Amino acid sequence: MRYLAAKRSVDDRALNRRVWETLAAQLAQWQNGRPLRVLEIGAGIGTMAERAVEWGLLRAAEYTAIDADTANIDAARQRLRSTGLDLRLRAIDLFDFMKGERDGQWDLLIAHAFLDLIDIPATLPDLLALLAPGGLFYFTLVFDGVTSFLPAIDPDLDALIERLYHETMDRRMVAGRPSGDSQSGRHLIQHLLASDVELLAAGSSDWLVYPDYGTYQADESYFLHFIIDTVHKALAGNSGLAGADFTAWVETRHRQIDRGELIYLAHQIDCVGRTASRPA
Repeated sequence: MRYLAAKRSVDDRALNRRVWETLAAQLAQWQNGRPLRVLEIGAGIGTMAERAVEWGLLRAAEYTAIDADTANIDAARQRLRSTGLDLRLRAIDLFDFMKGERDGQWDLLIAHAFLDLIDIPATLPDLLALLAPGGLFYFTLVFDGVTSFLPAIDPDLDALIERLYHETMDRRMVAGRPSGDSQSGRHLIQHLLASDVELLAAGSSDWLVYPDYGTYQADESYFLHFIIDTVHKALAGNSGLAGADFTAWVETRHRQIDRGELIYLAHQIDCVGRTASRPA
């Protein structure tokens, strides 16, 4: 949970402003005579809803947020209680949620730093079906194939670790389902363009974390330690690293963070679009 809070400042910098402003322009035209019905999936501790209010994107809305982790939803309830939104927070798995939902009832669907954790081609049609005709979708921080740590330790080893780490994403299974891939961002754009939707804007939303005179912003040193630990857990025992001193690599990266030296980049994509105005 601390990780989700620590990455708030990282996400704030990363979000593509042109995509955000395109969504804001669409919402500014909302004249339906009732509150906007928003659904956020994989909502975590509520940082996107918090941001949407703080940055003036939403002023009044029926905001439903779901996450599979009960602790995340409890934290979101505390975090969002002063936002003024009409909140409906549920601790439920996305696929269980969709089984009980009536299609076509949401005006805006948000998935923040989430779609690269699911099987996009299998799930996207069901997600889009949740939107009312002409409804908007806002999909952000969808990972897209670049993980980079600097300064280099051993360029060949660095490249091998990046490749093997991405391969774990390509093979990932959750509850018996394929769960994401290392080029989810570009594949998402392909699938959207092949769907009955209008893609209004898309662009890069890269995570870039670097020290300022040896110090990281906010709690971003914790964020970086978490990322290195994630890579370590994903690749521990990987046969492709046989003979390589992966443990030393991990320890060196942690020391670089402690000394305020590590630079981290991850390439991601944001997009916003609209479903057809009338059912096909």
